[in-house]
Amino acid sequence: MEMKLEVVLVPVSDVDRAKAFYEKLGWRMDIDYVGEEEGFRVVQFTPPGSDCSIIFGEGLTSAEPGSYEGTQLTVTDIEATRRELKEQGIEVSEVFHDGGGIFHHIGDANRVIGRSAEHADYGSFASFSDPDGNGWLLQEINKRAPGR
Repeated sequence: MEMKLEVVLVPVSDVDRAKAFYEKLGWRMDIDYVGEEEGFRVVQFTPPGSDCSIIFGEGLTSAEPGSYEGTQLTVTDIEATRRELKEQGIEVSEVFHDGGGIFHHIGDANRVIGRSAEHADYGSFASFSDPDGNGWLLQEINKRAPGR
């Protein structure tokens, strides 16, 4: 059986503000649909090169705006991606790795500034948030683990 992750629903408080932010990121806007009934709107964006999109809007979720943390984006050059985001006016953290050498811990715990040793795949991160505080995590991967 094949299953692919298609859409992640992101809770936001101001749809137009979120739309402007994701446009600023350079993501492709796929749809901005306003329903016929009051209080229903769907906006979909897709990150460059991704098969998975995000959706936000009105009347879509009871999740608290800004409650998502660590939604991950994979990049091949974390320093170049960070630089591009900063050039677009996005506030993004320094590149970091986990002091324990595995996946990052919650919040800033165990963060060590700089790329992982020998620029190991899966080991270097940077983070940013949308205007509501939904947290995005960049992870550098160039060679996938076997079976991927």
